[in-house]
Amino acid sequence: MEHPFAITLDAGTSLINHTGSWRTLRPEYVHRLPPCNHACPAGEDIQGWLAYAESGDYEAAWRALTENNPLPAIMGRVCYHPCEGACNRAVLDSAVGINSVERFLGDLAIKNGWRFATPAMATGKKVLVVGAGPSGLSAAYHLARIGHAVTINEAGPAPGGMMRFGIPKYRLPRDVLDAEVKRIADLGVAINYDAKVANIGEAMADGGFDAAFLAVGAHIAKRAYIPAGEAAKVLDAVQVLRSMEGEDKPLLGRKVVIYGGGNTALDVARTAKRLGAEEAVIVYRRTRDRMPAHDFEVEEALEEGVMMKWLSTIKNVEAGSITVEKMALDQTGFPQPTGEFETLQADSVVLALGQDVDLSLLKGVPGLEVRDGVVQVGPNMMTGVAGIFAGGDMVPSERTVTVAVGHGKKAARHIDAWLRGGSYAPAPKHEIAAADKLNTWYYGEAPKTLRPLLELARRNSTFEEVVKGLDESNALYEARRCLSCGNCFECDNCYGVCPDNAVIKLGPGNGFEFNLDYCKGCGICAQECPCGAIQMISEAI
Repeated sequence: MEHPFAITLDAGTSLINHTGSWRTLRPEYVHRLPPCNHACPAGEDIQGWLAYAESGDYEAAWRALTENNPLPAIMGRVCYHPCEGACNRAVLDSAVGINSVERFLGDLAIKNGWRFATPAMATGKKVLVVGAGPSGLSAAYHLARIGHAVTINEAGPAPGGMMRFGIPKYRLPRDVLDAEVKRIADLGVAINYDAKVANIGEAMADGGFDAAFLAVGAHIAKRAYIPAGEAAKVLDAVQVLRSMEGEDKPLLGRKVVIYGGGNTALDVARTAKRLGAEEAVIVYRRTRDRMPAHDFEVEEALEEGVMMKWLSTIKNVEAGSITVEKMALDQTGFPQPTGEFETLQADSVVLALGQDVDLSLLKGVPGLEVRDGVVQVGPNMMTGVAGIFAGGDMVPSERTVTVAVGHGKKAARHIDAWLRGGSYAPAPKHEIAAADKLNTWYYGEAPKTLRPLLELARRNSTFEEVVKGLDESNALYEARRCLSCGNCFECDNCYGVCPDNAVIKLGPGNGFEFNLDYCKGCGICAQECPCGAIQMISEAI
């Protein structure tokens, strides 16, 4: 007998297709934590806002992004994007340009005048924030959105903290900084300038504040004892960068030596070149691979003609010259003197050896613990004094804009809970979606889009922004490179490969579910899920 065509049965059409009691494993849809989200110090839901961006809904993407970080145009320029370092796409070709898309959204929001939603209600509680840097601005933003009345007292003449007085304009244009600060102020946040807090206890009492968040930046340059003649010109990096905000630019001379190996040292060297220095030389005690500065910034500095003198330390400074001693790394990687000396011409020497925080506002406040120049806080960001919280450069942590923004958000949540007489407990984190959970062969190769750079000739003569942004087509392309690690994006693979028709589509945006009456536990769906959103679990569970 001939069969003109094969007959297939849909799930539920025959009792023969039912699963018996012999199944040992069953599939389950899961939500895993994308590694980019996990790596972000600001706690952004990166995969979430990228999903909006890849659909072309940029305002929704911006609003999802700013649920956690109110400064995307700034962060898209100055964040060192640890999210990209964790991105699983790197095992396929290269990491998604998350930071590039973030900047695109931030710039688009400024261009289109997007504003934050007005707080729905006022709580009647007042919070004092000390410092208008990234941590203070972040805390003020999140507290204001909840409905608390927030006042920021800033010691400087303008907002931004070290973003303004420590990051050069060629990395962070001031109109971008001002636009994102204004959007926070428009929420009702009051910012008082030239308003240094001398004593936090008195400031809280005088203003009737219910809580305070201390977010003073590290503005005091660390010093090192270097013998110097009377006519020698020795400056500190913070002083040089801060003076760039005024009308009188620093006079560094034709030959400038910068002592240090961090990003601030590079910023000063590149600034010196733009001010007309013929030579800008960085003297650093170790080798390039041990330099704390980020590699891409080192590359940009080298392109601009900054010179590096590795394994060297300054022994003394005279008018017009310095003496350096060559160093050698011992077995532990620590530099040791060699007794070999060299003289370099130098019109000025700039020390970039790190910064400390001015903690004078804490004097006379009992219960505050200061150790190694920073304030000790608990897991809830509160100091030893009830109602006084701290974050950013003031507490033990890595000193970056992104970390500071994350501290501000975290502190705001704990401050709000404390003001309400409770405590804040973050939701437990899911398992991280590691690369071995993915089936990357389902994704086509799509090389990362590199951001364009300002031509070299203009970089050495102006403070115009060096790294440019992506246009809409490139940003859309970059957002669509996201692999959606650990979370279903409704590709229909599981639906298509199931031999028992046990996968049920719930409609666009609602995902799928398993009909376990028909599932045999074969695991093909889990094996073929591109993003690792299905796991097989024991039937005994």
